[in-house]
Amino acid sequence: MEEERLVSPGAGLEEIEESNIRPVRLLDYIGQSKVKENLEVFIKAARQRRDPLDHVLLYGPPGLGKTTLANIIAAEMGAQLRSTSGPAIERPGDLAAILTNLEPMDVLFIDEIHRLNSSVEEVLYPAMEDYCLDIMIGKGPSARTIRMDVPPFTLVGATTRAGRLSAPLRGRFGVVNRLEYYHVDDLVTIVTRAARILLIEIEAEGAKEIARRARGTPRIANRLLKRVRDFAQVNNHNVIDHETAKDAMDRLEVDELGLDAVDRHLLLAIMQKFGGGPVGLDTLGASISEETETIEDVYEPYLLQMGLLQRTARGRMATALAYQYLKQAPPADIAQRAAQLSFLDDLGEDTLHGAISRAATGDSASAEAGAVEMPGADGAEGQASKGEVGGSGNAKPGSAGGNSRLSVSREGLFD
Repeated sequence: MEEERLVSPGAGLEEIEESNIRPVRLLDYIGQSKVKENLEVFIKAARQRRDPLDHVLLYGPPGLGKTTLANIIAAEMGAQLRSTSGPAIERPGDLAAILTNLEPMDVLFIDEIHRLNSSVEEVLYPAMEDYCLDIMIGKGPSARTIRMDVPPFTLVGATTRAGRLSAPLRGRFGVVNRLEYYHVDDLVTIVTRAARILLIEIEAEGAKEIARRARGTPRIANRLLKRVRDFAQVNNHNVIDHETAKDAMDRLEVDELGLDAVDRHLLLAIMQKFGGGPVGLDTLGASISEETETIEDVYEPYLLQMGLLQRTARGRMATALAYQYLKQAPPADIAQRAAQLSFLDDLGEDTLHGAISRAATGDSASAEAGAVEMPGADGAEGQASKGEVGGSGNAKPGSAGGNSRLSVSREGLFD
């Protein structure tokens, strides 16, 4: 079994067991001000009309409060919450059993809704629109369809991958909200509130130190609070101050940006083993003994958000900021390579293949027409030789010999 990371945004056993720190009303919910304000209006209007709230889709990175918001919606509507997940609904009959057991105005929460089977989605469509189920009875020529009514309900779907939702399902949600990473000030308030509920004595600077390293995620902030509490209990008479929090974080190997040992190991592998990149995802995964899906789904999003990792068509690259933060000497040509990769990524695929084909067949006139200017090693823009490829597809005529050349400016790429 894979060891759980301290800064993993996924829910662990401890978060499931200690759900008492979750707010139960919108008034107590911290952060996501625009989402909260809009939901407050929609809920109040639905209650005044005595109608079920329109179906709600919540999406965004894990650990930001999608499940908490589903519970709050049910509480604010005065309804019962029924919870399930996309992978748990394997057959249309499973969904039909859930829907027929709902009471009027209930809230059905489906976590990881993007993982629903397509056959289950087909059953869900009429239930969301018309509050009915189309059930197929029998097989072959004698098969027939009957329509069964279901109570009016509100579906709250949560997903970390909104792009994987089918367009028909996504279009049936009337309220769509994206949850953003939290600011440090909001996380300080969350940590202070959680400490009060858990009867932990914490100082303002201690709460801020935990919030700074929580990667903008309340779930991680609460998990770090519980681990720091253990150090405070043993070493500092149950009081979390700045020094206690900082010492605990250092011992847990969570640095000032919230990176843990695995994040640093990934970045250092790119820098030290592959010269800063670009390196393919499969090669990177093999070099650090991790699955490519784990790197792509778990490690990369935060590193990309912090500007420490660059994802290109040719692989992953460590940025100049990553070298500076990890105190590694950057390659001398890091700015040139970044400019060239950005230059090549803008090149149309048809233009690229055409230029390569012309160079391979020895068509000198066509090859000259495909010549481009690329950043030189000395910082100037040097001209590529015949048949070399590296521009975007938007060539403009040159002044000498009828050659079509392109240039790219590297100003502003790096300080």
